[in-house]
Amino acid sequence: MADFTHILATRPDLTDDDREWLHHLVGDWQVIADLSFADLMLLIQNGDGEYVVAEQCRPSTVMSLRFDDVVGKAVPGEQVAELDQAMKSSSVFRSTRLRTQGRNTICDVYAPVRHNGKTLGLVVRETNMATRESNGRYESESIKAGKQLFEMIPRGQFPYSDSVLNQRHNARVSDGFIVLNAEGIVRYASPNAISCFRRLGSLQVMQGQYLSEIGTALLHQNDPVPETLPLVLTAKAPVDSELNANRSAVSLRSLPLYDANGRVGGIVLCRDVTELRRREKELQTKDATISEIHHRVKNNLQAVSALLRLQARRTKNEEVRKELGEAQRRVQTIAVLHEGLSQSADEVVDFDKVIANLLRLSVDLAVSKDQHIDISYLGKFGMMPAQDATPLSLVLTELVTNSIEHGFEGRKEGHVTISVGRGGNNLNVVVEDDGNGLATESHEGMARSSGSGLGTQIINTFVTNDFGGTVRWEPRREGGTRVILDMKLRAAQE
Repeated sequence: MADFTHILATRPDLTDDDREWLHHLVGDWQVIADLSFADLMLLIQNGDGEYVVAEQCRPSTVMSLRFDDVVGKAVPGEQVAELDQAMKSSSVFRSTRLRTQGRNTICDVYAPVRHNGKTLGLVVRETNMATRESNGRYESESIKAGKQLFEMIPRGQFPYSDSVLNQRHNARVSDGFIVLNAEGIVRYASPNAISCFRRLGSLQVMQGQYLSEIGTALLHQNDPVPETLPLVLTAKAPVDSELNANRSAVSLRSLPLYDANGRVGGIVLCRDVTELRRREKELQTKDATISEIHHRVKNNLQAVSALLRLQARRTKNEEVRKELGEAQRRVQTIAVLHEGLSQSADEVVDFDKVIANLLRLSVDLAVSKDQHIDISYLGKFGMMPAQDATPLSLVLTELVTNSIEHGFEGRKEGHVTISVGRGGNNLNVVVEDDGNGLATESHEGMARSSGSGLGTQIINTFVTNDFGGTVRWEPRREGGTRVILDMKLRAAQE
């Protein structure tokens, strides 16, 4: 099915600025549909001159007339003459006839979309005439405000070209709306809007009062005041803001109303966001707590690593010193890995970024002062569950460290290559070096370690138990050692 962007592309005479204007229109016309209790459609002519539905908008305040998507469909030929008339009109154009759809009688009103002196298309307002029967004050004020916004389209006054909206939590018509006159006096406030200001602590009758005075009275000395709040409370500019008082928060958005001579009033949409802000504050507190926990864990791991290093320096037994050094390296590896994983709150991580820094550190810790060992990668690990990142990182650091300590023993230069092949959750990793050969890096077909065999246990345990995989050691054809890991990420096993 054709989408809005594709349909606009069929009009070569539209400039980028024209297309952007139409995008702004459909991005903000929901408020017109909701206030008017009517469906909206944007019609443009394609390269063949046909009128095509480029976009549609259903109201959220009343049942829609359109149950099916009509975007991309051509308008029936019998309506073309009327549409041509509407395109030439300087203001909104009302259909000369009512049409029937099922049991509904529908009135079509057209607003030519004008921008920079060019007519870009038509906005059709489809009104179910049943919604115009026995209307109360709420419906009448809503429809009147929607009509004023709709009439601004042909004059190029809607959408707003200078709107300043953060799009964070914009209020909707159903949340509450207030209609102001040109002086900023409340002409009408919907029941939900009144409830919003009651929650903020305002008990006065709103109608006939300046909304700016009502809002200002709720503020206390030294309360922070958003710079956009005065503009919203007077509806002098299309901006949004937030009013906080009485431990409550209301999101506000202003929509100035214009006629051919200038501003005649405005609409202020209200939304009670008290609970939303409370939850956001709780999440911020939890995030800060989690960050502090991560920071303390990292510091504790580094402290353990430092203690092991001090203990290694004090012992006179060379074998004990070597074992403590290995333990210190492994703790340091876990500390660095933990810091990398804690940078994201996601359940999956970009493992290529994590492992590159980690293995570079492992190389720096393992090489002697006069050695230079390079490490390179072929293929990508990609995104990986955080629960798999830690054991896989330890396996790879053990293999790389093993290569450096044993495969390049007595050599000044060397190269380690890590090749990755991944299909879904199946992972194949090959670690190979151009070192002294298999005999120096393995013992009885397993990785060598500094006496205790802990490196072998780490590699075997994680690959076999955690990943249900296998480890194979073999000589590299050009000299050196090749280790092949076949594994399945645990996300596939759950």
